[in-house]
Amino acid sequence: MNAQDRSQSYRLAEGEKKLTYEPDTKIPNAGTFTLNREDHTLGNLLRMQLLQDSSVRFAGYQHPHPLVHHLLVKIQTTDPPANPIQAMSTSIEDLSSEFDFLEQRFKEDIDRFKQDRQSGAGSMQF
Repeated sequence: MNAQDRSQSYRLAEGEKKLTYEPDTKIPNAGTFTLNREDHTLGNLLRMQLLQDSSVRFAGYQHPHPLVHHLLVKIQTTDPPANPIQAMSTSIEDLSSEFDFLEQRFKEDIDRFKQDRQSGAGSMQF
């Protein structure tokens, strides 16, 4: 079978960095982040969060090929002091906070469901 081992799609190789940044030499306040061992799931989340930032002029990502396990995230910001590194950092922090909130709400709803189930609420009795 020609398929690669699945772990190659998410495990970093020895010495491989998760994230690298390359400033754009032609466009001011722009650069490209390379995220190793990631796919569209993270790419679209980051892009959408970056576009919510008023200092971000452009945000897009590319997943070059299904068998290539990295993303290219291009960011251009408005004039200084905004910069792509700051925008990426802010977006990651915002997403982390949002996931923490979702986890908390999920746990609360599970607890509420268990309590309702134990008290008999919601059961269909005729």
